[in-house]
Amino acid sequence: MAADWEEIRRLAADFQRAQFSETVQRLSERNCIEIIAKLVQEKRLDVVHTLDGKEYITPAQISREIRDELYVHGGRINIVDLQQILNVDWVHVENRASDIAKTDRGVQLVLGQLIDNSYLDRLAEEVNDKLQEAGMISIAELCKAYDLPGDFLSEELSKRLGTLVQGQMDQYNRGVIFTPAFVARHRARIRGLFTAVTRPTPVSSLIGTFGFQEHLLYSVLEDMVNAGRLKGSVVGGRQDKAVYVPEIYARTQNSWVDAFLQQNGYLELDALSRLGIPDPSSYIRKRFRSSRLLFLRAACVGPVLVEQVEASVEEAVSSGTWTDLQPLLPSCLSSEDMGMLISQALRNAGVQESCCLLGATVVVSHKFINSCLALFQDAMQQKAQKEVKSSPVFLITEDDLKQASVLTESSAPSKKEKREAERRKKASEGGGGRSGGGGNAREIRTRKTKKKGRREEDSDEDSGPSQQARSKQPDAVFMAPDEIQAVLEQRLSDCPEDVLSELAEHLVRPLNRSYQDVLRSVLLSSSVPAAGRKQSVKELQEDVSTLYNNVRLFEKGARLFSEDTQVHIARHLLKTVCSDVANVLVNFLAADLLMSVEDPSSITSEVRLKIVSKLPEETRGPLMKLHNCLNGKSIEDFLSNMEACAEVCGFMLKKGDKKKERQALFLHRQALSAQLQAAEDPALVLHLSSVLLFQAVSHCMLQAPGRCVPHVLGSLTGRIPAEQQQLLTSYQSLVVKQLVSQAQSRKEDRGQDLDRDLDQEEQEEARSVRSQLAALTPQVKALVLSQRKTSVNED
Repeated sequence: MAADWEEIRRLAADFQRAQFSETVQRLSERNCIEIIAKLVQEKRLDVVHTLDGKEYITPAQISREIRDELYVHGGRINIVDLQQILNVDWVHVENRASDIAKTDRGVQLVLGQLIDNSYLDRLAEEVNDKLQEAGMISIAELCKAYDLPGDFLSEELSKRLGTLVQGQMDQYNRGVIFTPAFVARHRARIRGLFTAVTRPTPVSSLIGTFGFQEHLLYSVLEDMVNAGRLKGSVVGGRQDKAVYVPEIYARTQNSWVDAFLQQNGYLELDALSRLGIPDPSSYIRKRFRSSRLLFLRAACVGPVLVEQVEASVEEAVSSGTWTDLQPLLPSCLSSEDMGMLISQALRNAGVQESCCLLGATVVVSHKFINSCLALFQDAMQQKAQKEVKSSPVFLITEDDLKQASVLTESSAPSKKEKREAERRKKASEGGGGRSGGGGNAREIRTRKTKKKGRREEDSDEDSGPSQQARSKQPDAVFMAPDEIQAVLEQRLSDCPEDVLSELAEHLVRPLNRSYQDVLRSVLLSSSVPAAGRKQSVKELQEDVSTLYNNVRLFEKGARLFSEDTQVHIARHLLKTVCSDVANVLVNFLAADLLMSVEDPSSITSEVRLKIVSKLPEETRGPLMKLHNCLNGKSIEDFLSNMEACAEVCGFMLKKGDKKKERQALFLHRQALSAQLQAAEDPALVLHLSSVLLFQAVSHCMLQAPGRCVPHVLGSLTGRIPAEQQQLLTSYQSLVVKQLVSQAQSRKEDRGQDLDRDLDQEEQEEARSVRSQLAALTPQVKALVLSQRKTSVNED
């Protein structure tokens, strides 16, 4: 017994020690977290950590809690609110909510919200209450009230129509729900309103006035019209321009349209619009489907009116007269519509080739036009004779030149053969002259073989501008439209003035073409004897060589001035002496083509260009270059082109020697002195005096414009006595004052105050200048002429 008790006390002591002793295998909280994290990482455990980090929750638990919260919140809850309630990351809540929506047909996820069928049933019951109260409700209003998308609401409510929602949805507009009672009231109002309408009425105005629902109104209205309940029609479809036309009004309207078309033969589209027809063209096509109508911009023309126009046109063509269709055509037609109608009538009648349309409504037969052209034949012949005598150059064409060349070649040796004979003859004479040793026989011979290819290239380059020049040359004009109309008024007194005006405009071009033909025939018949007036090559060589050497001497004198002054002198020289040389050459070559004139100096730049453009290819290129360089500022270019043109003409330029240069200087000085003796104008006296003094001191000829006179006088400084220089300077200042005074007087005469006289002081100054010039002019002449005598004695 004692042993058992001891055993009991020993076991109690061991138990007490075990209770108070600490275990060696106990896990810490951190170890537990790491173990759970390891299990989650190895996917042996599926738990979710809460946001506060104190709990772990399984996905199944999240789903259960989401369903509980959905039930608590009445079947609709936002995922954001769930995330705050469950204290779990938003991603896990969204994933579980998506799984619930996929697996449970009674739950839907809409715009981040979970919604079950119980909520939708309650929503449908609320919508039904509002619908029964208002009779109509729109999905847009429900979207604002319940914060749900329209398509979702429309679909869910459509499922509950007839059960929870006692109404119907508009088949044309699924955004509106009606009750049967509302539709019945709407139909009754529509029936009563449109039954009372007696004139075309826009449907949109009725909608705004009586507050109809637009889509429902169109549906009910179409049903009633199709069923025959309403006697009328809707024109324009379901648009803002839709118009309801009652049958009684349509019958009256149709009868008016039919009567107007039958009486007048046309229908004006604006008139139909004023009758209340919104689309006149479609109305006419629908109303008169079997009729042959011509649709224009402003009207629709019937076949009766078209046949009347056809008859008038056929009568005018058959009788060879004219007709004005204006009285037959409606006044509402524009010019374009008239043209379309008349063109259609001409096509139907098949007379397009036998007449023409003048203006907008006048149809004239070709027989009548030919009779009018015959009235001007005598006048053409008379004017052609005068034109040929005054300006034959402008009347020649390329065809005429070919015809003229054929006539001349048949009766005379060719031009090329003549030139070859001249070259051979001159070559033999030149050789003998050089063997004699005469210094005057020096000539400049240009190498034809060397420049042949270049000349061909140049002619190709110039063919473009010359062709453009020919295309821009105006044709000879026979009469102006006013003159043609005056002749027609005398011969055709029965035609109205407006018809004659249109006819005169139409006759301008055919009369000009006929006049060109008459001119060519008259010119070719009268210009054959002109070939006998062509000067010989020897005479041309002498004239051109003299002018060529004068240009060289003038260029030598111009080189004594500054570059700017040389440019002015060169341009003046190109416009005067160089142009004379070019005119002589051009006139010589034009004689072969029956285009030469009596006086080459009368050839202007335009006439020269026209003649050159009509020359053959081998001569056109060099002469075109010569013509173009006259508008430049280089004398050297002119001289080089001059040599090429001399080769084309078949002669060589003779280069003057010292003796001929002195002779040219003497003759030039004699001519200027004679002009100076006869000159009375102080400006001309100063100009001639400066040029003569320059030649006296420099022994160089000078051809300078008036603007270069100060430069010429400046070059005399230090080369003539001081008193002579002072005299010329004073005379120059007086000439300048006189020119300035004259310019001011002319300017005042052109001004507004034409009667204003010069001031007393200005008049006195002008008289003083004139008196001083009158006193100094004889002294200046005597000074220059004495220089001339001195130079002659020295020579």
